[in-house]
Amino acid sequence: MKIRCIAIDDEPWALALIEKYAKQLPQLELVATFEDAIAGSEFLRKYPVDLLFLDINMPDMNGLTLANSLTIKPFIVFTTAYKKFAYEGFELEAIDYLLKPFELERFQKAVDKVEKAMQAQQLSKKSSDASIFVWSEHQQVKVVLSDIKFIESKKDYTCFHLYDKPKLLTLLPLKKTEELLPPNDFVRVHRSYIIPVKEIKKIASRKVVLLSGEELPIGRLYADNVEALLK
Repeated sequence: MKIRCIAIDDEPWALALIEKYAKQLPQLELVATFEDAIAGSEFLRKYPVDLLFLDINMPDMNGLTLANSLTIKPFIVFTTAYKKFAYEGFELEAIDYLLKPFELERFQKAVDKVEKAMQAQQLSKKSSDASIFVWSEHQQVKVVLSDIKFIESKKDYTCFHLYDKPKLLTLLPLKKTEELLPPNDFVRVHRSYIIPVKEIKKIASRKVVLLSGEELPIGRLYADNVEALLK
């Protein structure tokens, strides 16, 4: 598997070091390097890559600001001489943080993390066409699991909230619906809600915030299910 990457750093010696190490790792394809953060940001918007090596303390644009501005985010490895930025970097979901100057061994460890994460993504995509069939309006309807935002119990019905499709109502109880779903991919968070694990953006204040923007409550009886996701 080739990992297409770019590096943005205002220090030429740091870019040269990344380029030197990248040549020694056959899984890396270093597409471009930029000393100018704005130019690098514009490149990313036109030509998305898998991995971005990104300095934080740069004169024209802070690396944290750049990372936060990207609509399509690659995996990010921050490269900086300032350890104090580590926490902010991980808040932006950087996959790793390299303290300059770093050795090849440490560089490779970061790349290994990216490789494992990409492999996990590919496995997830392969299973994205998985589906179940439920009865709705006197017929069996196919529900593609990757289309589900969340599933809600509504009195006598179970409602599937879907991406780019109308809501789907079925008389199947929520408990029976839960039994149809792969347990590693879905979690019951409330007596009225089941959510796909991949849709979770954050968990806070006894609520789950989904990528689609909805906020759903965490029921007291289901708190253990949610806590298990955090381990």
